[in-house]
Amino acid sequence: MNTTNHKPNTDKDSFRDTIATVDKDGDRVWVFPNKPKGKYYDLRTWFTWVYLTVFFALPFIKYNGEPLFLFNVSEKKFILFGSIFWAQDFFIFGLGMLIFIVIIALFTVVFGRLFCGWACPQTIFMEMIFRKIEYWIDGDANYQKALKKAPWNADKIRKRVLKFLAFYSISFIISCALLSYLISVDQVFDILKNPAQNMGAFIGTILFTTVFFFIYWWFREQVCLIVCPYGRMQGVLTDKNTVAVAYDYVRGEDRHKFKKNELRIGGDCIDCNLCVKVCPTGIDIRNGLQLECVSCTACMDACDNIMESVGLEKGLIRYASEEGIKNKVKLKFTGRMKAYTAVLLILIGVEVALLTTRSDYDATILRAKGMLYQEQPNNQLSNVFTIKLVNKTRKDLPVQLKVENFKDYKLEMIGKDIVLKKEGISEGGFFVYLNKSDIHERKVKLEIGVYSNGKKIKTVKTTFLGPIKFK
Repeated sequence: MNTTNHKPNTDKDSFRDTIATVDKDGDRVWVFPNKPKGKYYDLRTWFTWVYLTVFFALPFIKYNGEPLFLFNVSEKKFILFGSIFWAQDFFIFGLGMLIFIVIIALFTVVFGRLFCGWACPQTIFMEMIFRKIEYWIDGDANYQKALKKAPWNADKIRKRVLKFLAFYSISFIISCALLSYLISVDQVFDILKNPAQNMGAFIGTILFTTVFFFIYWWFREQVCLIVCPYGRMQGVLTDKNTVAVAYDYVRGEDRHKFKKNELRIGGDCIDCNLCVKVCPTGIDIRNGLQLECVSCTACMDACDNIMESVGLEKGLIRYASEEGIKNKVKLKFTGRMKAYTAVLLILIGVEVALLTTRSDYDATILRAKGMLYQEQPNNQLSNVFTIKLVNKTRKDLPVQLKVENFKDYKLEMIGKDIVLKKEGISEGGFFVYLNKSDIHERKVKLEIGVYSNGKKIKTVKTTFLGPIKFK
């Protein structure tokens, strides 16, 4: 997508016909970006350190002996901030996914692909870890190009082997970290200590590692272009008021070469192409917002360095909207942005409220199938009920049941009393006896309190069935 109407120095809109990483014959064009440097790159580096510290540390943090975060799909067990969620809480996750989709849409409408450049794992791992290792081993872009074309001599073999080992080792670490969120870090260590006894899981770990290695060794920016739907979504989510990494064509055109303190005629862009050379997806940001752009800010740093060297104001490429560039208006937090941000905060608040107010216990009480009421001595009627209890906590609970909306009643368990195991499900049956004089309808509302150690943990509503009343 391109939101810029101005397209200088090339055939109009010809760049739309191709993507930067595929040539006219359909072959892959390998991208060798220059090593970025500048304040935005430094900020992203600091953010990456925080991001990675949190990512790798969280699986080791435990609360009451359980991971702080766990997404065990096979056991249908999820832990968020120490609270356990089971299949019965799936509606919260379903609503959370819907909210997440809305948040993505609204966030993109206002802030574009800010997430892609600063917080997407693909961008962070590729640009801030693997790419840095590549610069360290192979050198900057020109050295990498030369090495690719060089014959397989001792130096090339040494560098390729070193890079392979480094990339695969880091991919293995990432794979283990992700598995720690799925099956817990203790199980991951057990798999690594005893691979023969956990062969299936160990093979799965190696497969995960190989997939990550393939992505960062070869597939790279194609993930954002081909696999990730978010880049394609931006074409329908963004408009001329969306904030993006943008080239100020009003200020920059017409392009021409000049040096510091030289008389210049035209725009501020000196057509150095450094914004293109530093781009990890190989695009020219001066063409406008494009499908391949991940808003990584590398072009912003490159352009700011050049502007400083020729004595011009920075920000020729900056965070801006098309409308702001066209009307020469500085970026402001507009009413539209405020409204969308408010909606985002409300949606997040709803999800947080659902997560924090959910019950640690679930109870379902139903009359036994195929059973009507039973006539009992002492002018009483009885119903048989079944109960299913879910304990989402980490402690065993003895359970007592009480009828709360009738004073004169008797409740009799069938078999042993219920003990609700930690993180478990218990089932049982019981009789409820009521006086006939208290039964005025065919179905009477019944409220049963579930207690543990004298404390009520749940109230469940059901119905007590009596005889048909004839007027």
